[in-house]
Amino acid sequence: MKLLISKQRKTWWAISGALALASLVAMVISFTQFGYPVKPGLDFVGGTRLQMERDCSKADCAQPIDPAQVRAILDEQGLGNSSVQVIGDNKPGTQGIVVRTITLDGETRTKLRDRLAKDIGPFDPETTQIDTVGPVLGKQILASGLLALLVSFGGIVAYLSVRFKLDYAILSIVALFHDVFITVGVFSVLGLVLGWEVDSLFIVALLTITGFSVNDTVVIYDRIRETLQLNPDAPMDQIVDDAVNQTLSRSINTTLTTLLTLTSIFLFGGVTLKAFALALIVGFVLGAYSSIFVASSLLGWWRERSSANVALAQGPEDGFEASE
Repeated sequence: MKLLISKQRKTWWAISGALALASLVAMVISFTQFGYPVKPGLDFVGGTRLQMERDCSKADCAQPIDPAQVRAILDEQGLGNSSVQVIGDNKPGTQGIVVRTITLDGETRTKLRDRLAKDIGPFDPETTQIDTVGPVLGKQILASGLLALLVSFGGIVAYLSVRFKLDYAILSIVALFHDVFITVGVFSVLGLVLGWEVDSLFIVALLTITGFSVNDTVVIYDRIRETLQLNPDAPMDQIVDDAVNQTLSRSINTTLTTLLTLTSIFLFGGVTLKAFALALIVGFVLGAYSSIFVASSLLGWWRERSSANVALAQGPEDGFEASE
């Protein structure tokens, strides 16, 4: 079976456009609620995060944790603006809570933990995690992460401009932006619906996505260039379709083997790695899609349009034989 990438390019662009539009809407809604396109974690906005799990050997874990009860306790402590998330699906042996609030000193943290333990049940001290990040440091982490993304995009443009041509580089960046933008959109939805937060690992995931995606795009672009050199007079649509189909099995196999590992991390890697693994899964799937269907079809469309413009500018004397 041969994929007709160029012939159906409007379909691929429509799918990408719909996903990008949905991502934009989610990010706008998220920005109105959280002040960020995604729900920011402790690493970016600063504050204190308490993650505690019930000690089911001392507590009655048959009753699930009620988030409303936790919020009532936080209101009593003057921490009504805090966020609460129940972890472990409220199953016996894995029940826990994550509370993100303003920066708390040691005495206030101890008082809050004791009050929660009194009403919810004793917590396992070995699984208790308390993290505090100042707001200035959080802003520095966010700024550094965004700068790293911009630098990576600039480096990719420079590399592809040298290895190929400037139009290859620009179109590959369009595909990369497609992958990053929709991945952020997915986490905007998760933040709005499920309360998922992003931390510094999310920036790492976005940087990893750009590297994976551009690698796949380079392979396809390299095959397009080789095919174009061997058949300079062949239609550009045919060259693109041949190049994509010749590298299709490699792209799919590489993506699938990577997804198997990431799925294992998502399922068994623990709470701290779940968001990181999911971001990579979404980004890698989008990267394979954009390399195969978006970057290649854009290049074919652009080269055809450029050739037509050149021929039109040359006129009948330079480009074609004038009819007599």
